[in-house]
Parts: sequence; C-alpha cells; structure tokens
Amino acid sequence: MASLGVRIAGVDQRILLAVVARRTPWLDGPMRAVTVLANASVVITLTVALALGLLPGLEAAGREAAVVLCVSHLLVQIVKRLATRPRPTLPIGIDSIIQAPDRFSFPSGHATAGLSVALPIAAALSPALAAAVVGLGVTIGISRCYLGIHYPGDVIVGWGLAAFAWILIPPI
Repeated sequence: MASLGVRIAGVDQRILLAVVARRTPWLDGPMRAVTVLANASVVITLTVALALGLLPGLEAAGREAAVVLCVSHLLVQIVKRLATRPRPTLPIGIDSIIQAPDRFSFPSGHATAGLSVALPIAAALSPALAAAVVGLGVTIGISRCYLGIHYPGDVIVGWGLAAFAWILIPPI
C-alpha cells in the first residue's frame, strides 16, 4: 500500500496536469499579471504605502499586513528548506508560462504572500470589498498552478501559513 505522501503527491500531480491541460490563451496574460501582485517588490511596496497612509483609514491594516507578511515569509523559507520539494515536471509539450523564482516548490511563497497581505486588509474593509480582496489573494495562489510552477498542495499549504501567521499576530 502506497504511503500517504506518495498518494498525496499523485493527486497533486493529477490536479496540476488537469489545470495546465485546460489553459486558454485569453487567460495566460491575466494569470501572469495576477501572480506578479505577490512579487516581493509589489507586496512590500503595497504594505509600506498602506502603513504610511496612502489610503487613509488603512494604516493599521497596512502595518498588520507588513508584520504578517514578514512572519509568513520566514515560515515559508524555513519549510522550503526543510521540504526541498522540486518544482513540478510538466509533460513534454506543456511548459511553465513563467520562470520559477527558485528551485523549491513547497510551500508557495506567492500564495502565502498574497493571502498574508489580503487578510489583514480585508478585515478593515466592508464585506463586499473584503470578499474582493480575499478573492484576489486566493486567485494569486490559483495562478501559480495555472502557470505550471506550483502543485495545488503547495498553494493550499501557503494559504494555511498565511492564515496561521494572521491569526498569530494580534491586531495592531
């Protein structure tokens, strides 16, 4: 009987292949654009700008997002170095749409960063705006699978790390 880890890896691979096999050219550009929102330069700039009052009333959310982002990034780097899971291998003829930022896949730093910033900001917004912000944070994680550089499990664990860091950090 296969171990749980082997079975999970098999499911992860099958879901990823199902996603990349259903790519459509009209989504390639938007998915590239969404994934960039979790690049370090973007999320750091956003959190600092919010913390400094770019949008009045969201200063505390910006400070909290910055702390949650730092804690979650530390957790991601520790887990990546312990797990050392390689990036997905796609079938011949199907390529990653973007180049992976490093060689380790687990957990997804972009999925973690996107939700680490989205959760504190969403908590300070109206329900409709909060849903949109969290939806964008989730879409960043989905984009990582669509682009072919993360397994779904990498993204799910990244989201879990973001939620854990957000819960861990008291509101500022």
